[in-house]
Amino acid sequence: MKMASLFAQLLCILMITMASIAIIEAKRIGIEIGSREVAEFREFDYFVLALQWPGTFCHRTDHCCSSNACCRRSNAPTEFTIHGLWPDYNDGTWPACCTHESFDEKEISTLLDALEKYWPSLSCGKPSTCHGGKGSFWAHEWEKHGTCSSPVVHDEYSYFLTTLNVYFKHNVTSVLKEAGYVPSNKEKYPLGGIISAVQNAFGATPLLICKNGAVEELRLCFYKDFKPRDCVIGSTGQSFVLSSRSSCPHYVSLPIPEYASFAIEPGVESAETTISSVLGDEAL
Repeated sequence: MKMASLFAQLLCILMITMASIAIIEAKRIGIEIGSREVAEFREFDYFVLALQWPGTFCHRTDHCCSSNACCRRSNAPTEFTIHGLWPDYNDGTWPACCTHESFDEKEISTLLDALEKYWPSLSCGKPSTCHGGKGSFWAHEWEKHGTCSSPVVHDEYSYFLTTLNVYFKHNVTSVLKEAGYVPSNKEKYPLGGIISAVQNAFGATPLLICKNGAVEELRLCFYKDFKPRDCVIGSTGQSFVLSSRSSCPHYVSLPIPEYASFAIEPGVESAETTISSVLGDEAL
Protein backbone atom coordinates (compact mmCIF):
# COMPACT_ATOMS: atom_id res chain seq x y z
CA MET A 1 0.00 0.00 0.00
CA LYS A 2 2.83 2.38 0.87
CA MET A 3 4.48 1.69 -2.48
CA ALA A 4 1.19 2.33 -4.30
CA SER A 5 0.70 5.56 -2.38
CA LEU A 6 4.26 6.69 -3.16
CA PHE A 7 3.78 5.83 -6.81
CA ALA A 8 0.55 7.86 -6.92
CA GLN A 9 2.30 10.84 -5.35
CA LEU A 10 5.15 10.66 -7.84
CA LEU A 11 2.69 10.37 -10.72
CA CYS A 12 0.82 13.43 -9.45
CA ILE A 13 4.05 15.44 -9.20
CA LEU A 14 5.03 14.35 -12.71
CA MET A 15 1.65 15.42 -14.12
CA ILE A 16 1.86 18.82 -12.40
CA THR A 17 5.40 19.31 -13.72
CA MET A 18 4.36 18.42 -17.27
CA ALA A 19 1.39 20.78 -17.05
CA SER A 20 3.67 23.60 -15.89
CA ILE A 21 6.05 22.95 -18.76
CA ALA A 22 3.12 23.01 -21.19
CA ILE A 23 1.98 26.38 -19.85
CA ILE A 24 5.47 27.84 -20.16
CA GLU A 25 5.78 26.47 -23.69
CA ALA A 26 2.41 27.91 -24.67
CA LYS A 27 3.53 31.33 -23.48
CA ARG A 28 6.79 30.97 -25.37
CA ILE A 29 5.08 30.21 -28.63
CA GLY A 30 3.49 33.21 -30.32
CA ILE A 31 0.05 32.12 -31.49
CA GLU A 32 -2.21 34.95 -32.58
CA ILE A 33 -5.84 33.91 -32.96
CA GLY A 34 -7.24 34.58 -36.42
CA SER A 35 -3.81 34.86 -38.03
CA ARG A 36 -1.44 32.40 -39.61
CA GLU A 37 1.48 33.42 -37.45
CA VAL A 38 2.58 30.54 -35.26
CA ALA A 39 6.15 31.60 -34.64
CA GLU A 40 8.29 31.23 -31.56
CA PHE A 41 9.25 34.46 -29.89
CA ARG A 42 12.83 33.92 -30.88
CA GLU A 43 14.95 36.77 -32.15
CA PHE A 44 13.77 37.93 -35.57
CA ASP A 45 15.84 37.69 -38.78
CA TYR A 46 15.19 40.94 -40.62
CA PHE A 47 13.07 44.10 -40.80
CA VAL A 48 10.38 45.02 -43.31
CA LEU A 49 9.62 48.70 -43.86
CA ALA A 50 6.10 48.76 -45.31
CA LEU A 51 5.13 51.91 -47.20
CA GLN A 52 1.63 52.87 -48.35
CA TRP A 53 0.71 54.74 -51.53
CA PRO A 54 -2.02 57.20 -50.42
CA GLY A 55 -3.39 57.62 -53.94
CA THR A 56 -4.59 54.01 -53.87
CA PHE A 57 -5.77 53.95 -50.26
CA CYS A 58 -7.56 57.29 -50.32
CA HIS A 59 -9.44 56.42 -53.49
CA ARG A 60 -11.57 54.14 -51.31
CA THR A 61 -12.43 56.86 -48.78
CA ASP A 62 -16.22 57.31 -48.78
CA HIS A 63 -16.50 59.62 -45.79
CA CYS A 64 -14.21 61.72 -43.64
CA CYS A 65 -13.14 61.86 -40.03
CA SER A 66 -10.47 63.84 -38.23
CA SER A 67 -8.11 60.86 -37.88
CA ASN A 68 -8.03 60.09 -41.63
CA ALA A 69 -5.14 61.79 -43.41
CA CYS A 70 -7.01 61.39 -46.70
CA CYS A 71 -9.37 64.10 -45.47
CA ARG A 72 -6.77 66.82 -44.91
CA ARG A 73 -7.35 68.37 -48.32
CA SER A 74 -4.29 70.52 -49.16
CA ASN A 75 -2.32 68.97 -46.30
CA ALA A 76 -3.11 65.38 -47.30
CA PRO A 77 -0.09 63.14 -48.11
CA THR A 78 1.18 63.04 -51.69
CA GLU A 79 4.08 60.61 -51.21
CA PHE A 80 4.60 57.12 -49.82
CA THR A 81 3.76 57.10 -46.13
CA ILE A 82 4.78 54.61 -43.45
CA HIS A 83 2.65 51.60 -42.63
CA GLY A 84 5.07 50.06 -40.17
CA LEU A 85 8.46 48.56 -39.39
CA TRP A 86 8.01 44.82 -38.93
CA PRO A 87 10.45 42.24 -37.51
CA ASP A 88 10.12 39.08 -39.64
CA TYR A 89 11.55 35.56 -39.85
CA ASN A 90 13.11 34.08 -42.97
CA ASP A 91 10.62 31.21 -42.92
CA GLY A 92 7.67 33.50 -43.65
CA THR A 93 6.38 33.82 -40.09
CA TRP A 94 6.78 36.70 -37.70
CA PRO A 95 6.56 37.45 -34.00
CA ALA A 96 3.72 39.59 -32.66
CA CYS A 97 2.70 41.17 -29.36
CA CYS A 98 5.95 40.13 -27.70
CA THR A 99 5.54 42.01 -24.42
CA HIS A 100 2.78 43.40 -22.23
CA GLU A 101 3.84 46.99 -22.94
CA SER A 102 0.98 49.30 -23.88
CA PHE A 103 1.33 52.25 -26.22
CA ASP A 104 1.77 55.61 -24.52
CA GLU A 105 1.55 58.62 -26.85
CA LYS A 106 3.36 60.80 -24.31
CA GLU A 107 6.50 58.76 -24.97
CA ILE A 108 6.65 60.07 -28.56
CA SER A 109 5.35 63.61 -27.98
CA THR A 110 8.41 65.17 -29.63
CA LEU A 111 7.86 63.07 -32.77
CA LEU A 112 4.15 63.74 -33.27
CA ASP A 113 4.51 66.38 -35.99
CA ALA A 114 6.68 64.08 -38.10
CA LEU A 115 4.46 61.08 -37.43
CA GLU A 116 1.31 62.97 -38.42
CA LYS A 117 2.93 63.85 -41.74
CA TYR A 118 4.88 60.73 -42.64
CA TRP A 119 3.10 57.99 -40.64
CA PRO A 120 -0.57 58.99 -40.70
CA SER A 121 -3.59 56.74 -40.57
CA LEU A 122 -5.37 56.49 -43.92
CA SER A 123 -8.51 55.15 -42.29
CA CYS A 124 -11.21 56.26 -39.89
CA GLY A 125 -11.26 52.90 -38.15
CA LYS A 126 -9.39 52.02 -34.98
CA PRO A 127 -7.28 48.87 -35.37
CA SER A 128 -6.95 46.28 -32.63
CA THR A 129 -4.21 46.38 -30.05
CA CYS A 130 -2.49 43.46 -28.37
CA HIS A 131 -4.52 43.81 -25.20
CA GLY A 132 -8.00 43.18 -26.56
CA GLY A 133 -8.99 46.76 -27.26
CA LYS A 134 -8.95 49.29 -30.06
CA GLY A 135 -6.43 52.06 -30.43
CA SER A 136 -4.62 54.38 -32.77
CA PHE A 137 -2.70 53.23 -35.84
CA TRP A 138 0.53 53.92 -33.95
CA ALA A 139 -0.64 51.94 -30.92
CA HIS A 140 -1.33 48.94 -33.13
CA GLU A 141 2.06 49.08 -34.85
CA TRP A 142 4.03 49.51 -31.63
CA GLU A 143 2.24 46.84 -29.62
CA LYS A 144 2.14 44.22 -32.38
CA HIS A 145 5.47 44.83 -34.13
CA GLY A 146 7.56 47.30 -32.15
CA THR A 147 7.58 45.18 -29.01
CA CYS A 148 9.22 42.40 -31.03
CA SER A 149 12.11 44.58 -32.27
CA SER A 150 14.51 43.78 -29.44
CA PRO A 151 17.51 43.60 -29.24
CA VAL A 152 17.81 46.21 -32.03
CA VAL A 153 15.14 48.57 -30.72
CA HIS A 154 14.39 48.58 -27.01
CA ASP A 155 11.56 51.04 -26.35
CA GLU A 156 8.63 52.85 -27.91
CA TYR A 157 10.43 56.12 -28.62
CA SER A 158 13.36 54.35 -30.27
CA TYR A 159 10.99 52.29 -32.43
CA PHE A 160 9.27 55.31 -33.93
CA LEU A 161 12.45 57.38 -34.26
CA THR A 162 14.29 54.49 -35.92
CA THR A 163 11.45 53.94 -38.37
CA LEU A 164 11.35 57.61 -39.33
CA ASN A 165 15.12 57.67 -39.88
CA VAL A 166 15.03 54.58 -42.11
CA TYR A 167 12.12 56.09 -44.04
CA PHE A 168 13.94 59.40 -44.60
CA LYS A 169 17.12 57.62 -45.69
CA HIS A 170 15.25 55.50 -48.25
CA ASN A 171 13.03 58.01 -50.04
CA VAL A 172 11.14 55.76 -52.44
CA THR A 173 8.95 58.58 -53.79
CA SER A 174 12.03 60.54 -54.84
CA VAL A 175 13.69 57.48 -56.37
CA LEU A 176 10.66 56.70 -58.53
CA LYS A 177 10.26 60.35 -59.55
CA GLU A 178 13.87 60.50 -60.74
CA ALA A 179 13.21 57.36 -62.80
CA GLY A 180 10.17 59.00 -64.42
CA TYR A 181 7.52 57.19 -62.41
CA VAL A 182 5.29 59.99 -61.19
CA PRO A 183 1.67 59.97 -59.96
CA SER A 184 -0.78 59.79 -62.85
CA ASN A 185 -4.36 58.71 -63.43
CA LYS A 186 -3.59 57.95 -67.08
CA GLU A 187 -0.14 56.43 -67.25
CA LYS A 188 0.75 52.85 -66.38
CA TYR A 189 4.33 51.92 -65.62
CA PRO A 190 6.21 48.63 -66.06
CA LEU A 191 6.37 46.72 -62.80
CA GLY A 192 9.90 45.60 -63.64
CA GLY A 193 10.97 49.20 -64.18
CA ILE A 194 9.75 50.27 -60.75
CA ILE A 195 11.48 47.32 -59.10
CA SER A 196 14.70 48.04 -60.99
CA ALA A 197 14.65 51.71 -59.97
CA VAL A 198 14.47 50.74 -56.30
CA GLN A 199 17.08 48.00 -56.77
CA ASN A 200 19.49 50.47 -58.39
CA ALA A 201 18.96 53.01 -55.64
CA PHE A 202 19.26 50.73 -52.62
CA GLY A 203 20.90 47.56 -53.91
CA ALA A 204 18.08 45.22 -52.91
CA THR A 205 14.82 43.85 -54.31
CA PRO A 206 11.60 45.34 -52.90
CA LEU A 207 8.15 43.80 -52.77
CA LEU A 208 5.12 45.53 -54.28
CA ILE A 209 1.50 44.92 -53.32
CA CYS A 210 -1.22 46.03 -55.74
CA LYS A 211 -4.95 46.62 -55.63
CA ASN A 212 -6.86 46.59 -58.92
CA GLY A 213 -3.65 47.24 -60.84
CA ALA A 214 -2.58 50.18 -58.66
CA VAL A 215 0.40 50.15 -56.31
CA GLU A 216 -0.93 49.94 -52.76
CA GLU A 217 2.22 49.11 -50.81
CA LEU A 218 5.94 48.96 -51.45
CA ARG A 219 8.06 47.08 -48.94
CA LEU A 220 11.78 47.42 -48.33
CA CYS A 221 13.71 44.81 -46.37
CA PHE A 222 16.75 45.28 -44.15
CA TYR A 223 19.23 43.30 -42.14
CA LYS A 224 19.19 44.06 -38.43
CA ASP A 225 21.87 46.72 -38.95
CA PHE A 226 19.52 48.36 -41.50
CA LYS A 227 21.59 47.57 -44.53
CA PRO A 228 19.20 46.78 -47.43
CA ARG A 229 18.58 43.16 -48.38
CA ASP A 230 16.23 41.39 -50.76
CA CYS A 231 12.74 40.70 -49.48
CA VAL A 232 12.89 36.90 -49.20
CA ILE A 233 11.05 34.04 -47.63
CA GLY A 234 12.66 30.76 -46.62
CA SER A 235 11.50 27.30 -47.62
CA THR A 236 13.18 24.05 -46.62
CA GLY A 237 16.47 25.79 -46.03
CA GLN A 238 16.45 27.80 -49.24
CA SER A 239 15.58 31.46 -49.79
CA PHE A 240 13.46 32.73 -52.63
CA VAL A 241 12.84 36.31 -53.67
CA LEU A 242 9.20 37.15 -53.12
CA SER A 243 7.44 37.96 -56.36
CA SER A 244 5.63 41.26 -56.71
CA ARG A 245 3.73 39.66 -59.57
CA SER A 246 1.64 37.73 -57.06
CA SER A 247 -0.68 40.72 -56.78
CA CYS A 248 0.60 43.15 -59.43
CA PRO A 249 0.17 43.04 -63.24
CA HIS A 250 3.03 43.73 -65.64
CA TYR A 251 2.00 47.39 -65.84
CA VAL A 252 0.84 49.24 -62.73
CA SER A 253 -0.44 52.70 -61.89
CA LEU A 254 0.47 55.26 -59.25
CA PRO A 255 -2.85 57.09 -59.05
CA ILE A 256 -2.98 60.73 -58.08
CA PRO A 257 -4.56 61.07 -54.66
CA GLU A 258 -8.18 62.09 -54.99
CA TYR A 259 -9.01 63.22 -51.50
CA ALA A 260 -12.52 63.49 -50.14
CA SER A 261 -13.84 67.03 -50.40
CA PHE A 262 -16.87 66.59 -48.16
CA ALA A 263 -16.97 67.72 -44.56
CA ILE A 264 -15.59 65.67 -41.71
CA GLU A 265 -18.31 63.81 -39.89
CA PRO A 266 -17.61 63.89 -36.13
CA GLY A 267 -17.81 60.56 -34.40
CA VAL A 268 -18.19 58.53 -37.61
CA GLU A 269 -15.79 55.68 -38.14
CA SER A 270 -15.41 52.89 -40.63
CA ALA A 271 -13.67 49.53 -40.46
CA GLU A 272 -9.92 49.48 -40.96
CA THR A 273 -9.06 48.46 -44.49
CA THR A 274 -7.36 45.07 -44.61
CA ILE A 275 -4.57 44.58 -47.11
CA SER A 276 -4.25 41.20 -48.75
CA SER A 277 -0.69 40.27 -49.51
CA VAL A 278 1.68 37.38 -50.00
CA LEU A 279 2.79 37.88 -46.41
CA GLY A 280 -0.74 37.19 -45.15
CA ASP A 281 -2.28 39.31 -42.40
CA GLU A 282 1.06 40.95 -41.65
CA ALA A 283 -0.27 44.09 -43.28
CA LEU A 284 -2.17 45.18 -40.21
